[in-house]
Amino acid sequence: MDLGLTGKVAIVGGASMGIGYGIARQLALEGARVVISARREPGLSKAAETLRSETGAEILPVQADCRRAEDCARVVATTLDRFGGIDALVNNDGAPPLGQLATFDDAAWAKAVEQNLMYVVRMTRAAVPHITARGGGGILNITAISAIQPIAGFGLSVATWGGVIGFAKTLSLEVAKDDINVNTICPGYIETQRLEKVFAADGGDPQVMRRKLEAEVPMGRIGTVADIAGLAALLVSPRGRYITGTAIQVDGGLLRGVR
Repeated sequence: MDLGLTGKVAIVGGASMGIGYGIARQLALEGARVVISARREPGLSKAAETLRSETGAEILPVQADCRRAEDCARVVATTLDRFGGIDALVNNDGAPPLGQLATFDDAAWAKAVEQNLMYVVRMTRAAVPHITARGGGGILNITAISAIQPIAGFGLSVATWGGVIGFAKTLSLEVAKDDINVNTICPGYIETQRLEKVFAADGGDPQVMRRKLEAEVPMGRIGTVADIAGLAALLVSPRGRYITGTAIQVDGGLLRGVR
């Protein structure tokens, strides 16, 4: 299926590795011009080189710390300077530390809010006028299954990503008239460096934890980045434009609730 992304301009955060990299790669394969951002320059430059060689697409790396308002503004400004517009925005980054909620002080909470919630708010606020000027486009947020099925020890993420889902749902109502769709993907257990931290979180055998998590998933396996990337590309494409205001779990059936 042609998703209609050829020549479109997409910004993807946290794209030097993991889910962000996978989404950037899928968009590039679909013909989009992709701006990738991440905090660490060496990994970002390497990712850009690999994406160019694998896809032949135009890839623009912009080093940025998503927790800083000025960096969010610079990513958007640099995109406009290079490509003249924005058609799609994928808000994606890592996650705050794991731990019991009672152990986190105000500084930890402030960092979590800046990283998970205010990053999405700032990038979206800066990008929406330019997506509107292009006649519409897609906005997508990447959170986690814990945002809709809380997990003990993940409280900083649960609380702040819960805010992202509420923000996205409200925004979807406000920008629908401009042919902009807004969605959130809530990945389950996906093969990333973040999951490796989960495996080792209790100090036990990582392979024992892996088998435990696999047993929780009805499909019997840990997900791959590709499981997320294909849906992400659809949701920010013209083909997926009528899908809006959703929070979609991609989890192999892990979510047990009916909603």
